[in-house]
Amino acid sequence: MTTPSALERPPGVPFARRTAARLVLLPAIVLSLLPPRRIRAVLGVLRRGARPAAAAEAKGARDAMCAVSLRCAGPRGCLPRSLGAALLCRLTGSWPTWCTGVRVVPPFTAHAWIEAEGRPVDEGVPDDYFTRLMAVAPVSRPAR
Repeated sequence: MTTPSALERPPGVPFARRTAARLVLLPAIVLSLLPPRRIRAVLGVLRRGARPAAAAEAKGARDAMCAVSLRCAGPRGCLPRSLGAALLCRLTGSWPTWCTGVRVVPPFTAHAWIEAEGRPVDEGVPDDYFTRLMAVAPVSRPAR
C-alpha cells in the first residue's frame, strides 16, 4: 500500500536559474553516489575562493534545485538537493555550509542540508532539530 503525497515545487524560479540548476543536477547526483569522505574532499576543493552565501541566495539555490528535479524535491532527495544547491551557489561565487547529520528526535534518520548565516535553509524545522556529523563551511579569509 502506498501513501499518496504531492511534491510542492517552488513557483517563480527564473528561467536562467532553472537552467543553471539543470547544469549542476547531474554532477550533484554523481557526487551523491560517492562515499562521504570523497564528497567532503571534492566539496573542500570547490569551496576555495568563495564568499559565504547569504540566506536568500542559498534559499534561491535550494528552490531552483527543487524546481527542476522531482528527485531533489522529494523526501529522499536531501543529499542531491543539498549538493546541487551548494554547487549552484558556487557558480555565483558563494558557498553555503553543506551539512550532513541526523535528527535528534526519533526516528533517527540521516539528512543532508545547507546552512547560511548559521541557520538551516528552508528546512521547516527548528534550528536544533538536526545534529551535524559532517560540514563543509566556507573558508574564512585571514585578516590583513
